[in-house]
Amino acid sequence: MLHWYVIQTYTGREEKLVKMVERVVPRQFYHSCFVVYHEQLWKRQQENQVHIRRTFPGYAFITSEDPEGLFLCLKKVPSMSKLLADGALAEEEYTFIPLHPEEASFLDGLLDADHIIRLSYVATDGRDHITYISGPLEACGDHGVSYRFRKRYASVKLMLSGEEKEVRLGMILNDDIRRELSYGKVEAPVTVPEEYRTPEKPQEPGTTFVPGEAVLITEGSLAGLPAVVSSAERQEVKIRVHLFDRDLEMKVPAESLRKV
Repeated sequence: MLHWYVIQTYTGREEKLVKMVERVVPRQFYHSCFVVYHEQLWKRQQENQVHIRRTFPGYAFITSEDPEGLFLCLKKVPSMSKLLADGALAEEEYTFIPLHPEEASFLDGLLDADHIIRLSYVATDGRDHITYISGPLEACGDHGVSYRFRKRYASVKLMLSGEEKEVRLGMILNDDIRRELSYGKVEAPVTVPEEYRTPEKPQEPGTTFVPGEAVLITEGSLAGLPAVVSSAERQEVKIRVHLFDRDLEMKVPAESLRKV
């Protein structure tokens, strides 16, 4: 069985701790060691920027099928012991913090392959009433979610080793889809594209779409991405698109689509 543990260190040293684990701990003692990040949308005049930030500052996560062997291995590394120590409490209180299986399963379901909680797509009726959610926030309905639509994030209460943590998870709304999207501050050690924008020829006016039809998005931050029509009205089309390593559904103007 794969067990999840938290290792606590100084804020800003999380990736240093991960690199140290990868350098000095034999791989037979752990499956992966990582820091959890999340995307958040920041509005900058006519441009939207995606920032990638640490979700749990001061924490790194490690998974292992042999936690006892891993614990003993870490204890034998002096540099690791110094990094783990906070200075205010005894080192033993910070070495391993186990996650409950339910906590680990829920958190794992939010992460992509880079251990990043990607943006969720949230549709509203224009009066802050949610009509549709796609992405990580889909699974957070029972976790005390509080939405900040103007700020483009939702506050979510997560349990970490039995302790409640409030984190901010980013979201995009309908208004954001037609804006240029680029990356701003990126704390995660991942390579990201400078922007998402591939201009395409718009669809001819008056074109009708049918469910199951393959289309291409031609406008805004998602321009160039393929999609599939879920349902269609005269002015608006619901499409399914693979975005942020997930299949999302969203409503877009009919004129922003082109048949393929």
